[in-house]
Amino acid sequence: MDIEKKDLMNDKSYYAVIFTSIQSEVNKDYEEMTELIISLAKKQRGSLWVESARSNGIGITVSYWETEESIRNWKNHEKHLIGRHKGRSGWYLSLIHI
Repeated sequence: MDIEKKDLMNDKSYYAVIFTSIQSEVNKDYEEMTELIISLAKKQRGSLWVESARSNGIGITVSYWETEESIRNWKNHEKHLIGRHKGRSGWYLSLIHI
């Protein structure tokens, strides 16, 4: 963890959104959409940072936000909505959003 993240964690409150998934065999365009979504999330107002890891079809992404409003705005972002729909309709066998 770099100094900036440590400073953020020590100096202010923040919110974490945790997304876990198990991928299906259907993964057309998955990598491209994942890269786009993570890149866009990092640019959103109120976004602090995003961490993501995947192995053997199991993934976890944790995004950190300044406010609950920032989370709601990201949840309703047009490209994020498209990615969520594609995930539910084919990319994931199982998913959990906390």
